[in-house]
Amino acid sequence: MKKIVTRFPPSPSGYLHVGGARTALFNWLYARRMKGTFVLRIEDTDVRRSTTASVDAIFEALEWLGIDWDEGPFYQSKRFDIYKEYIQKLLDSGHAYYCTCSPEQLEVMRKTAMATDGKVKYDGTCREKGLGKTENAVVRFKAPLTGTTVLHDVIKKNIVFQNSELDDFIIQRSDGTPTYNLAVVVDDITMGINTVIRGDDHVSNTPKQILLYKALGSPVPDFGHVPMVLGKDRSRLSKRHGAMSVTAYRDMGYLPDAVLNYLVRLGWSFGDQEFFTKAELIEKFNLENIGRSAGVFDKDKLLALNADHIKATPPDQLAKHLIPFLKERGVNAEEGEFLESVIKTLNKRSKTLLEMAEGAIFYYVDDFSYEEKAAKLFFKPGVLDMLKLLTEQLEQTEDFSEKNLETVFESFIETTGLKFGKIAQPLRSALTGKTVSPGIFEVLEVLGKDRTISRLNKAVQFIMSK
Repeated sequence: MKKIVTRFPPSPSGYLHVGGARTALFNWLYARRMKGTFVLRIEDTDVRRSTTASVDAIFEALEWLGIDWDEGPFYQSKRFDIYKEYIQKLLDSGHAYYCTCSPEQLEVMRKTAMATDGKVKYDGTCREKGLGKTENAVVRFKAPLTGTTVLHDVIKKNIVFQNSELDDFIIQRSDGTPTYNLAVVVDDITMGINTVIRGDDHVSNTPKQILLYKALGSPVPDFGHVPMVLGKDRSRLSKRHGAMSVTAYRDMGYLPDAVLNYLVRLGWSFGDQEFFTKAELIEKFNLENIGRSAGVFDKDKLLALNADHIKATPPDQLAKHLIPFLKERGVNAEEGEFLESVIKTLNKRSKTLLEMAEGAIFYYVDDFSYEEKAAKLFFKPGVLDMLKLLTEQLEQTEDFSEKNLETVFESFIETTGLKFGKIAQPLRSALTGKTVSPGIFEVLEVLGKDRTISRLNKAVQFIMSK
């Protein structure tokens, strides 16, 4: 069985978006599942649009997602000598020729074809002239005039193209630079790529590339063209649908594994299973289960899946993702037991890491202000004696475990005759400054005895000063 070699060839003219990330993921997962090789190639021949910042952004996004590569990154801009060598091979074998037709001549061809309802394509003026290289000449591929070219697509099945409909397309511009179709084929041949998974917007390029493979005497890779990703209104995905850069989701507090999970489900299925770990995706991903219908991007579903991944991720692993969000909020948290205990109180109620960071601040900051609503509703003079009595009770408590604290409060309720609801909200406001927080006993255990007593005394002083 052949070793699978896939590739991801982004053009560095912007950030890595949702569709591009999904293409990278499908190729990466298939290579990992088949114990093959995943190649990263930067298609930067368009010097005007390609930027170093975009290249760096692509690397950053892939690394955050955990999509690593076995070979590369290769840069097309550094491979021009290789492309020229292969173009010369096509010229020498009679599969390509020089063309000196001017832009004006080409415009006449276009208008003539349109006037006769014919296909707009090059009419073959220079095809049999045997011209040599000149300053303004381009090189065209000599496409077959009859017969068919068949794309054996593992997703779309067989697609048949009539060769009479194809063009003698340009493979080298007049300035000596290769065109996309030529460069891609040469790259895939020289890098040993035998499996190409890409968006179905590339289907129209594929017959040209198949002809180039055959003309160069190279095996044609297995192709799989994946349907596009659409917005919820079924139109092409755009920023208004949430099609931001992959790293924008990182900055909004999404976990990389949640984004991976969601991206792979935009077009691939495994029964009714929705939640996948990265290990499960590598184990189960295949080409057969990629659908033929467009994936629909739904921000709400991504958010829900992110919440599920936050719940499922062990606190010690979640900590490294949460720390940057805490630091942005002035909290210098460190990995360890305390942060993990904080996470355990928040992971079931946080949809994003940003939410979790906001909810965690009170654990680290003792000198916080009380929310106006909390102070108004729960810091009334009538709760003063209750808070003082509760403080005395907790000062005598040595075991601040959640289980023991429940027993302490049961005793306190029995002694005072107060209902827990009357105690819980003033206590929550005293401990956190907020009206909403994790469970009271969870908070007490994490804060510990000394910080709990300190915060209760602070609340008592605040009420007395009103």
